[in-house]
Amino acid sequence: MKTKSRLDIPFKIKSVSETGEFEGYGSIFGNKDSYSDIVVKGAFEKSLKSHSEKETLPAMLWQHKMDEPIGIYTEMKEDETGLFVKGRLLIEDDPLAKRAHAHLKAGSITGLSIGYVLEDYEYDKEKGGWLLKEIDLWEISLVTFPANEEARISDVKSALMSDELPQPSLVEKCLRDVGFSRKQSKAFMADGYKALRDAEENEDEVRDSLESLKSIFKK
Repeated sequence: MKTKSRLDIPFKIKSVSETGEFEGYGSIFGNKDSYSDIVVKGAFEKSLKSHSEKETLPAMLWQHKMDEPIGIYTEMKEDETGLFVKGRLLIEDDPLAKRAHAHLKAGSITGLSIGYVLEDYEYDKEKGGWLLKEIDLWEISLVTFPANEEARISDVKSALMSDELPQPSLVEKCLRDVGFSRKQSKAFMADGYKALRDAEENEDEVRDSLESLKSIFKK
């Protein structure tokens, strides 16, 4: 089953040069993230091979904005650790790239977010997470935060309006993003509004959280 998504991870920077070159890891194998996703070794292999045959690499974007490329990736490969990337920000030609470069050096940019189509995955009960087995890379963005809450809400909103059921863990995290407590989110996922109402003594808090949830579908 193919699903469009984003994978937000801490950016493991190894180096940033004065001329805009940088390198690091865009994804670490075997690490369970806040979505309970685990990227397995080999997940990028097919996509990277396809890019190689076309002599391309995924786009380098700023905050997932398709109209704001800020540079190019010059190398991308899997090793024993994860997805290793090298890139070059176009700091001489693009003011936004120059700004991104300054933030990278200062440490105020701490995340990469990968835009992709998930081609193959399965749930591993023993590890308590989703194994991402085949990922078709589209773009890798420099982002302000390792976890992009707007992207997460957008993904859940799209999933809820599709014919396919979204992952329960993703829906639960969306509930928490818009104001539900951990206790409320789990109660809602378990047995809907009744369980949420019974689990929370403060009715005003429940009402405010529900109004926040409704608001994301009006956007």
